[in-house]
Amino acid sequence: MFTGIVEELGEVAEVEDRGTAARLAVRAPAVTADARPGDSVAVNGVCLTVVDVACGGFSADAMKETLDRSALGGLRPGDRVNLERAATLATRLGGHLVQGHVDGVGTVLHRQRDEHWEMIRIGLPPGLSRYVVTKGSIAVDGVSLTVVEVTDSSVTVGLIRTTLALTTLGGAEVGRRVNLEVDVLAKYVEKLLPAPGR
Repeated sequence: MFTGIVEELGEVAEVEDRGTAARLAVRAPAVTADARPGDSVAVNGVCLTVVDVACGGFSADAMKETLDRSALGGLRPGDRVNLERAATLATRLGGHLVQGHVDGVGTVLHRQRDEHWEMIRIGLPPGLSRYVVTKGSIAVDGVSLTVVEVTDSSVTVGLIRTTLALTTLGGAEVGRRVNLEVDVLAKYVEKLLPAPGR
């Protein structure tokens, strides 16, 4: 479980193609300061398990399912990534409950820049908009954000200067693919409600 508050901007050092999987090596001195094999780290919002820690970085494996359902398969050496260690019972919940389970991949459609903030409109995969509400929460590449506006095909979020400076979203240009995770509470509510017509 995560909170969507990015702790560090890491850098992809290596991507090793393993056929139906990939091993990512990420430079991340802050996140790895107390990391051990078996720990969970969110990489651009995807929960990965640390398999090795060395020289201020860590390695993690991503299986085909993860590569197919997220934007991790497009990472290359030198790319920056949002990193967050798993939350503990003592962690401040500054964002919202984030599982690190990507619900879909969206595409940055438009950026509106202001002196103090930016609005970003992101295309939503079909069927995902029903879980997104105005003033609710959505995780974009692992960053907990408040929804400004939602349509059947897109979501708009606002980014303050801190988010622009300390996450990859500051440089996410139009056309970039981003990992999306909706609020898990919406999915549970839908599951518990009776189907229409019952």
